[in-house]
Order: sequence, then structure tokens, then C-alpha cells
Amino acid sequence: MTSPRLGVVILGAGASSRMGRPKLLLPWRGTTVIGHIIRQWRELGAFQVTVVGRPRDSALDAELDRVNFPAANRIFNPQAEQGMFSSIQAAGRWTGWEAEISSWAIVLGDQPHLRADTLGQLLEFHAQNPQSICQPAFEGRGRHPVILPGAAFERLKESDARDFSIYLKEFSQPAVKCVINDPGLTLDMDVPGDYKRLINLEASE
Repeated sequence: MTSPRLGVVILGAGASSRMGRPKLLLPWRGTTVIGHIIRQWRELGAFQVTVVGRPRDSALDAELDRVNFPAANRIFNPQAEQGMFSSIQAAGRWTGWEAEISSWAIVLGDQPHLRADTLGQLLEFHAQNPQSICQPAFEGRGRHPVILPGAAFERLKESDARDFSIYLKEFSQPAVKCVINDPGLTLDMDVPGDYKRLINLEASE
């Protein structure tokens, strides 16, 4: 469905403090949240999928082993306590990317409910705008995942932006929005009630 040169960064270094247990390890569609997201991007044709985690996160490592996710594609963020953008920068500084990759999808680890057709629309939009930062948009706002072209991904290494949204605004070329009619783009999982709501949403579809 997508270019064979897409790299995927799944952000999994959060502490899940508000959830009370590791949200990437919660059950989802016969596997776990992280297992489903990995499978989904592989099915979409990503060339290389990576997961950014905290060092010595034995529970996540065990789950990645269980789903046969290669250790070579695991990125560790030693500054995970500094927030999401530090994990994105860790991916930008990582030296294990395949040389053929020309764009990168920055994927939240707590949105397993996103539909494959929603992601497919974003990827098709990016194929038409390969040199631009591409975001899905719902109700007039940019959402996740965000796809970065090579130039934007390369600049991550040295950026002193406070967070990802500021980084996107500071980039020389503004992001282009792909309007997608999917309310799920507004949802994620922060607390147990969020997870229950998403499970119920899955069951109703």
C-alpha cells in the first residue's frame, strides 16, 4: 500500500503512570497493544519498523521477544523522563536505519484503534506530497501519526525545540493536512477509562 522506503517509529518509552500498568502490554485483538501496532504497520508495507523504549524495560522487551520483534530494531531512549520529543529525537539520532528509507512515520504507542483505512489514506496522501510533513486532520486540527520527509527527520538530531508540536511549526515548510473523517484520531489511552472506552468502541464496530 505504501512506499517500500517508509520507516516507522513507534513511541513506547512512556511510564504509563496514569494508566497504572504498562499500556503497550494491554490486550488488543488477540495480542497486545504494541503487538497489534507492529503488525498493522507491517501489513501496511512499512520497510522498517522500530520501537523506542526505556532502557532496561524488561516487560516490554519480553513482549517484543514474544511477537518476534527483532532486537536490532529496538531504540532506547536514556532520557525518556523528558517526554515524547526526546524519544523522537532518539529515533532521529539512531544509526540503525536502512539506507533506502526516505520518510518516517512517528506513531503513538497508545492508538491501536486507528483503522487501517485511515492510515492508508494518510500514506497515499504522503505519496502525493513526499517532500512535505504530512498529518491527518480531524475537526480542523492536526493529529497523529505524523509522517516526516528525510529533511525534517534529519533535523531532529540537533533541534532544541521544547516539544514535537513546536518542532513542526519551526520547520521551514509547514505541515500539510490530510483531512480524514475518523473521530478515532482524537482518541488515545491515558487512563483505565480510556482503554475501556476503546475496547467498547472496538466491540461495536
